[in-house]
Amino acid sequence: MPHISLEYSANLEQRADIKALCEHLRAQAATIDALPMPGLRVRAIRCDHYAIADGNPKHAFIDISVRLRAGRPDDVKRDAAERLFKAAKAFLEPVLATSSLALSLEMRDIDPDLSPKTGTIRDHLGTV
Repeated sequence: MPHISLEYSANLEQRADIKALCEHLRAQAATIDALPMPGLRVRAIRCDHYAIADGNPKHAFIDISVRLRAGRPDDVKRDAAERLFKAAKAFLEPVLATSSLALSLEMRDIDPDLSPKTGTIRDHLGTV
């Protein structure tokens, strides 16, 4: 159950394909053993109202939040965070090279005692 959420400034849609970024991160996450594929969820939340740095409307941001069930060792989480950040940075390199963009990622644990879950996705993997 890794949940990957991207909050991004609306002005970024003119510079980057956010849907493709979600798929890029999903595909990268699926290669990381600590992030089981059946639990992957990647979503993007557009922020229409924001203020950045000196207020210049050309500034943009993407804040990536990765939430996962507690229990993984810190070195495993650090490796996963670094790999996901590297993937996001590589995808966004053309934007970073040509415009003002703040990119950040934070990984945090979800307390399993306070987060009940159910689902049938695993039952339907590989079916249409």
